[in-house]
Amino acid sequence: MASINLTKVIEKFKWENLTPEIDISKIKVTQPDINRPALQMAGYFEHFETTRLQIVGFVEYSYMNGLDEDRQREIFEKLLNNPIPGIVFCRDLFPNDLFREIAIKYGVPLLMSKKATSACMAEVIRWLNVKLAPCISVHGVLVDVYGEGVLITGESGIGKSEAALELIKRGHRLVTDDVVELRRVSEDTLIGSAPDITKHFIELRGIGIVDVKALFGASSVRDTQNIDLVIRLEDWDKDKEYDRLGLEEEYTEYLGNKVVCHNIPIRPGRNLAIICESAAVNHRQKKMGYNAGYSFHGRMLALGQVGGVIATVDRDIKEGKI
Repeated sequence: MASINLTKVIEKFKWENLTPEIDISKIKVTQPDINRPALQMAGYFEHFETTRLQIVGFVEYSYMNGLDEDRQREIFEKLLNNPIPGIVFCRDLFPNDLFREIAIKYGVPLLMSKKATSACMAEVIRWLNVKLAPCISVHGVLVDVYGEGVLITGESGIGKSEAALELIKRGHRLVTDDVVELRRVSEDTLIGSAPDITKHFIELRGIGIVDVKALFGASSVRDTQNIDLVIRLEDWDKDKEYDRLGLEEEYTEYLGNKVVCHNIPIRPGRNLAIICESAAVNHRQKKMGYNAGYSFHGRMLALGQVGGVIATVDRDIKEGKI
């Protein structure tokens, strides 16, 4: 199961740690969802998700402070006697001494955010969904081409890195070479990124490691990119039928998400960078509602109908009907 250290979450959102006595270095966040413990403050603990971060807003804060001390102690004991990774108080709200005392007793970190509750929840959920998403590593090169995330795959040595380098020289941006980490952040979205060890590097056979950011500038790289299109490079096979119209899309699947995939045959003299550029622009055009293959097909149908009419008229003339 994916997890992230609580200290990284605190650093990301600039939360204040109200319980420095607790060692948070080993506390992990494993759930991208969060919980507002309103029902728990009222004493209902059925189906309580204890592994989620807890967010306390103004409503929960006002209710808990309105209880008498005995009831507060009873509720706080039940709430905090759970493996909660942390409780965040929004709007600079500060927990009372009893709450803090019991939290320290059970080792539950208390944190404070300056942001409004809704804004804090939205940011945390969005960020955790990316960080804790299902992840796999695939062999390939990921490049941002005209805003489209193009994942170039194929056998080792077929020319993926060389094609990416040419694309970078043409003004496009590298995300990662050789190893692509794919995260499924939703049913429709895959995000690719580079492992820290290979970030901004390209390996070229005969040359070695190339630092793209140092050679071409910061505008030639980016950290993450959605996967919009997969281009699979393969050796030319004269006996194989390749798609020449593009009327039907082919797909490949990663982590349960389908992505449009083009199989590009490799032959000497074919400029892979221009082919990748054209495929990216064509894919973007299709998403905007225009398919050149359908347009061509429509012209052929119209030409066939006109040809049929001409043939009929010609036959009628010969038969003396006209």
